[in-house]
Amino acid sequence: MITVQFSVRPGQGDPSGFDLGDMSVTGDLGTADSAGRTPDQGMMIHLSVTQLLDSLGTLLRGHGKSVAFTGVDTSFGLVFRRTKDGVSVASEDGLIARTTPDELASAVLGAAEALSLTLPTGDPAASDYADALAAFRPLGSRQGPGGAH
Repeated sequence: MITVQFSVRPGQGDPSGFDLGDMSVTGDLGTADSAGRTPDQGMMIHLSVTQLLDSLGTLLRGHGKSVAFTGVDTSFGLVFRRTKDGVSVASEDGLIARTTPDELASAVLGAAEALSLTLPTGDPAASDYADALAAFRPLGSRQGPGGAH
């Protein structure tokens, strides 16, 4: 089981693709959360999720064995590794989850779709975000052993 959440920090004025926000990933073995850390590990959330969708999509399509992701303008990072049983997800604090590619893709897609609602149409980051989301969407909506995701 893995859950992923992306959020925009409040009080930044009008919504923008350059807003600061946070990532939280929780699995059976732990949690990685950029919020509440010292030093601050908040990130330009829309640009970071675009980067995450692109790099994780490459891994989930079978290209490469691992992806080291670091958000934009932060030190917060995650490492995704393909294993013989699926995918492992880790942070600097240790292993968070061992999961299936479909479950990971579905969790990331759901969080990215929800975050997309906070990005104003016509924003400079909106086109790249929409393109990354469209390319990733087939990975997160595949049928897995548990049925539709």
